[in-house]
Amino acid sequence: MRYRTAVKDDLDRLLGCVVDESISWSHPERLLSFLESGNYRLDRVWLAEDESSGEIMARAVWWGFPGGSEPLALDCLYVHPSVPDRVGLAAELLRRAHAVYGRAIDYHVFVSNGWREDPRASAAIAWRWEAARRAGLNEELERLRYEWTEGEAPVPEPSDRLVFAGDDDDETFVDAFRRVAVGTLDHHTRQALRTMDPVAQARQDVADNKEMPGDRAWWRLAYDKAGDLVGVALPSANNGGPVVGYVGVVPEQRGHGYADDLLAEITRFHAGRGVRRIVADTDAGNVPMARAFERAGYRNFAIRLVLSADPVNT
Repeated sequence: MRYRTAVKDDLDRLLGCVVDESISWSHPERLLSFLESGNYRLDRVWLAEDESSGEIMARAVWWGFPGGSEPLALDCLYVHPSVPDRVGLAAELLRRAHAVYGRAIDYHVFVSNGWREDPRASAAIAWRWEAARRAGLNEELERLRYEWTEGEAPVPEPSDRLVFAGDDDDETFVDAFRRVAVGTLDHHTRQALRTMDPVAQARQDVADNKEMPGDRAWWRLAYDKAGDLVGVALPSANNGGPVVGYVGVVPEQRGHGYADDLLAEITRFHAGRGVRRIVADTDAGNVPMARAFERAGYRNFAIRLVLSADPVNT
């Protein structure tokens, strides 16, 4: 088996790698669109190629921000149905890519609610999860996907207890992110803080949010009537459209339902721009945030599964 990254001459064969399982994948339209946008790059598409026939036996596709220095997520893992050991081949392909990248990169999969009771969906996930674990991705996270849709949920009224303001200084948001991170239920932040200084972690979060397609000028800080910081509300966007980029309340202001006000501000902002659908994710274990979405009329429509490496033991 020959392992390598793709080149332009591989494109037609890459488009022929078809996943017919109940799982998200880099289908031809997505592959072409994201190669054009820069979210995919040919040198971040890895192949396992039969040395005698030249047939692609496995394909792994990584996603990143256009112009970004490194891939951020594994987006698709395909192995030809004729391969007897799909897990072994996929794991080896991932290990070789990770060796070049210098780390094991998170694997994101999108599935429908109730996927565990769906034999086809659970089977599609099972062999991929085992391959990813063998390649070092052994921490599993389930995130709930929510959507607000115009006409199905009302546009919230303005908060009568908070004042929202923008700030052009990134360091102001860095300090706010640092404060919000204390005691957070967000898995990603908690994991990052195991190996990073709180200020460095907050600065990385700000940088990552700036890479999103949403406009930096949309970001808001929330203050109470006494002028004290309550939290952060970031309307944003990704490749699919408008999203709730970030909602966070500082520890000393928790317990007053302020997440509802922050989420309402983001929803009002997007709706005021004529947006008809807003998408958001939260960890399944972050029950307070999930309930805030539900109170705001957001509907849980899908699941995002994420496999990652233990940040301490990598």
